[in-house]
Formats: sequence, structure tokens, C-alpha cells
Amino acid sequence: MHTLTNGLGAYAGPVALAGEGPVTAVTASGITAYAWLLVALPALGAAILLVGGKRTNAFGPLLATLLSWGSFVVGLLVVISMAGRADADRAAHLHLFSWINVGSFNLDAGQRLDPLSMAFVLLITFVGSLIHVYSLGYMKDDPDKRKFFAYLNLFVAAMLLLVTADSYLLLYVGWEGVGLASWLLIGFWNDNPAYATAANKAFIANRVGDLGLSVAIMIMFFQFGHVDFASVDAGAANASPGALTAMGLFLLLGACGKSAQFPLQSWLGDAMAGPTPVSALIHAATMVTAGVYLVVRSHAIFEGSPTAQLVVVIVGAITLLFGAVVGCAKDDMKKALAASTMSQIGYMMLAAGLGPVGYVFAIFHLLTHGFFKAGMFLGAGSVMHGMNDQVNMRRFGGLRTVMTITWATFMMGWLAILGVPPFAGYWSKDKIIEAAFIGEGWRPWVFGLAALIGAGITAFYMSRLFFMTFHGKKRWTEDIHHPHESPLTMTIPMMVLAFGSVVLGAILGFGQTSLLQSWLNPVFGITAGTEGEPVLPANLLLGLTLVLVLAGAGLAWVRYVRDVVPEIAPHGNLVTQAARNDLYQDAVNEGALMRPGIHLTRSLVFTDTRGIDGAASGLGALVIGASTRLRKLQNGYVRSYALTMLAGVVIILGAVWVMQ
Repeated sequence: MHTLTNGLGAYAGPVALAGEGPVTAVTASGITAYAWLLVALPALGAAILLVGGKRTNAFGPLLATLLSWGSFVVGLLVVISMAGRADADRAAHLHLFSWINVGSFNLDAGQRLDPLSMAFVLLITFVGSLIHVYSLGYMKDDPDKRKFFAYLNLFVAAMLLLVTADSYLLLYVGWEGVGLASWLLIGFWNDNPAYATAANKAFIANRVGDLGLSVAIMIMFFQFGHVDFASVDAGAANASPGALTAMGLFLLLGACGKSAQFPLQSWLGDAMAGPTPVSALIHAATMVTAGVYLVVRSHAIFEGSPTAQLVVVIVGAITLLFGAVVGCAKDDMKKALAASTMSQIGYMMLAAGLGPVGYVFAIFHLLTHGFFKAGMFLGAGSVMHGMNDQVNMRRFGGLRTVMTITWATFMMGWLAILGVPPFAGYWSKDKIIEAAFIGEGWRPWVFGLAALIGAGITAFYMSRLFFMTFHGKKRWTEDIHHPHESPLTMTIPMMVLAFGSVVLGAILGFGQTSLLQSWLNPVFGITAGTEGEPVLPANLLLGLTLVLVLAGAGLAWVRYVRDVVPEIAPHGNLVTQAARNDLYQDAVNEGALMRPGIHLTRSLVFTDTRGIDGAASGLGALVIGASTRLRKLQNGYVRSYALTMLAGVVIILGAVWVMQ
């Protein structure tokens, strides 16, 4: 039995660890030997659709959808086979091929199939496949839908490679593949310059984070001589705190880029330029969760550095409040959901930084969020489908009566994110709030109150979105919009995700030792529940959370259902103006990074062209000028040479006379 600390204070209770070291992965056999199909199937679909060209237009989208479902089936079979094993045998390693052999550095490409990676596999493939089905209806009339489905398959393949990689370097390959696919998907309609700009912004912001991940991998190689997870986890126990802190902070920088966390969050709202299925895929179940996966997967590094852990919690707390405030002022339905995603990932990051007490809750909320947020994004797409691509909520209202299925499924997601019992968010988000209040000193009060206040603000802005869209007085005109329900290819995925929003939390989180906690036990080694007691009683925290949720929802009902909603947004106060402008994050980035970068670049170019190149060019011009003038003396006339000799003799004689 061990007492665990995480830099936020010691936990009162002991924690039983599953052995004194990381669980050794057995060699893959049986169905796990075919786990390479997880990545290969969607990658094959992307290759067929891209290489086959227009010849695949007729069957390409359906093929891509079937291959995505194929990955889900393979993942489900692997999970079933793992579930029947003892904890120590639940992780498997699948060797793929020899990859890098340079001197003493040898690295094979392989897959790490453990409960953590397989939880992500099921989420990615199931929700991703539902989004493929939804896209069959949403993109039905798009002339380039074949390319769209190819990019969807490419994205799923890259994400699956990321979460099943057995080393940081192979993870980095999937990491960059996800960045490429997201750039292609966000800028899919790149004939619109604004959409192309949004894709480039996301790409560049992610490159900043990717630099952090690459530096972290370099430090690992320098410190341990290896970059595979098993060697790094084993080496972290004896590494210096300084090296672990450096690795942790650079890993966090990478996570901030992918998961849109402060200070690299500015790209997320603009990324709504992509088709709505892209928003659901990237911002609910896959890309934005990659950063949380990276932090949790690297728990051995962060546990060895209380400083890095503390920074993770600070980043999560800032981001969850940042996104919540921004979401309160957005009239664009998709951008409000994007701000919500930023905030909810902040909750997950906060939990991941709490150490062993929060790992399971971070993954728990990640799984439930994948369902209810994907459902709401697809619901937003359904509203756009029925409203001629309108996204301004001030032009909606009263859609409940004409889009009943969309309203009902969206309501399930809304109740889930609010944390209303017994919906999914109640089981996962409330656990993070409770865990944030565990510890000693000022930290549980600061981080716990941040999580608690965030829950109240979330209730307000998500209720604002729900009420402005589906309730209140109708604000659309019949001559412009003819709202109607979406086809079954779109509504069935929404219904499945809504069902998950209702029951998934209870399935995974019910009981003293929940199903998810038991499943993840071999990875984190935690067999008990939340260790230690929060500084406020758990029942009191639950009551406070529900009161804040009801207060936020009630305020939204008064403002946007009982009162008349103006079709043109009022000017608002300074806080409202700041929230509409994303708290001026773009202005800060431009002032702190872009303009200094431009001036630095211009200065370097000036120094290079006028200084270095100028000096070289000036020396060349001097030599040429001098040689040109000297050449004039060699004119071939004897009298000129004689005169020159005479002048030289006179000068020499004059010099001798002066010296005497």
C-alpha cells in the first residue's frame, strides 16, 4: 500500500497498486494479433478513394463508412478478448516491423493494446463511424463528397495510430497525420478564402504545439536512450526532477495545441468553417481528446514532477473558465459548441493534472463528452440542414415543433452536459469537481471553485443555446427558411448518440468501484475509489453543483424564453464585447507573437540583404572598380610606361630626401 501525492497535497487514504512497476504487455495472440487492421482498414479506404479518383464516386462514401465500421468491429472483438483476462494479462503488444536501426538506437513499430488505448479505440471508431453515416446524408449533394470521405478515413486511421502506438515517436507520426487530415477537413470548402484561412490557422497553431512534443521526445532520447512507452515509464522512476519537469512541460505544450487549451486555443472557433460532421469528429470524440490522452499516457513523467502536474491543473482551470465565458456571448450555434468543447476539455485536463485521483475521471468525462457533444454537433448540422445553412441562433426560435427528433436528441445532450441526474455528465463531470476539492492548502479551494463556477456558467450558455434554437417565439421567416426534419441517415446517428448521453454514465460509473475504474486498473494501478476526502463534504458539493446548474438554466430561460430575444444582438457591456471577440485572444497572439515575428523576420532579411550580402557585394564591387582603373594603365603605349617609370623614380627620390 502506498500514499500518493501529486503536487496538490497528500491524499489521506492509501492506494493499492497493481504491482510495483508497469504491467508487462504480453505478446499479441488470437484476435489481438489482427489489431493492425484497426489502422489498416480506414487507411485502405482513404487510399482507394484518393487513388481511384472519380471512378470511386459511386461507391466510395459507402466503402469508407463500411471500413470505419470494420475498425470498430475489430476493436470491439479485441476489447471482448481482453475483458476475460486477469488485470496483469490485459495489456498486449503487437510487433509490426523493424523501423529504426541507427547505431545503438533500435526502435520497432508496434501497437500497445491496453485498456487505455482500447477505450479510445472504441470511442473513435464508434462515434467516428456514426459520423460517417451522418455524412452520407449531410454531404449527399456535394460534388467532392468522395474526397470528403477519404479525408474522414484518413483522419480515423491517423487517430487510431496515435492512440495504439507503442512509442512516442510512432505516436508523433499519428499526431502529425491527425494534423494533416484536420487541415484537409477544416478547409474542405477552400474556395471560400475565410475557410482556407481558418484551416491554415488551425494548422499553424498545432505546429506550435507539435514543436513542444518533438522537443519532449528529444529530451527522452537524451535522458533514457529510448522513446518507447515501456522504457520511458521505467526510466522516469530514476530520472532527475528537472528532466521530468522539462519533459512534462513540453508534452503539455503539445497537448495544448491539439486540445485547444490555453494559450493555444484560438484556432478552435475558426475551425467551425469545416462541414458540420468535421466539427463533430474533431471537436467531440477525436482530435481535441488527443492532448488528454498524451498527458494521461505520460502519467509516469508527470507524477515525477509536481511542478508539471500543477501547470497542467492551472491550464485546465483557466481553459474551462475561458471557454465558458466565451460561450456565453456567441450567437453562432457551432461556435458556441466549440467554446463548450474548449471548456469541457479543460475539465479533463484539470482532472488529468490531479494525479492518480483524477486519471479515471478525466477518461470518464472524455468518453461521455464524446457522445453528448458529438450528438449536439450533429444536431447543429441538422438545424443547418433544415434552415438553409443558417447558424445565427437569433434567427431560430420555435424549431421544436418542426424538428422534433433533432430537438429531442439535442435535449439529451444538453441535459448530459449540464450534469442533470441521471444523464452521462452527472456521473463524470461531477466527479471531476469533487476530485478538484481534494488536497491541502489553497489549491483545492482555487481549483475546486473554478470547476464549480464553470459548471454554473456551462448551464447558462448551453441553456441559452438550447432555448434560443428550439424554444421561444419563432424568429425565422417562411419566405426564406422552410425548416424540416433531416433524413434518417442523419437522425439515426443522432438518436444513438442521444441514447449514449442518457445511459453511458450510469453504465461506466455506477458503484463504489465502477466498471471503467476496474477496466483501467492495469494502466493506473488504482483499485480504490477517490482517495482522500474533499475539503467540502461530497453531498454538499453535489447540492451546490445542482443549485448552480439550476440557477444558470433558470437565468437562461428568463433571458431567452420569457423575454423577447432581439434579432440583432445588443451592443452589450465590456465583458460581453470581450467574450464576443474570444477575450481578444487573436489580438494577444498578433501583438505578442505575429507582429514581433514579422518585425524580427524583416530585420533578419534586412541584415542579410544589406549587411551580409551588402558587405560581400561591396567587396566585389571594390575589387572590380579597382581592377577597372588599374587596367587603364596597361594601354600599350611606351611613352605612358616611360612617364610612369619617371614618376615612380621621382617619388622614390623624394621619399629618400625627406627621410634624410
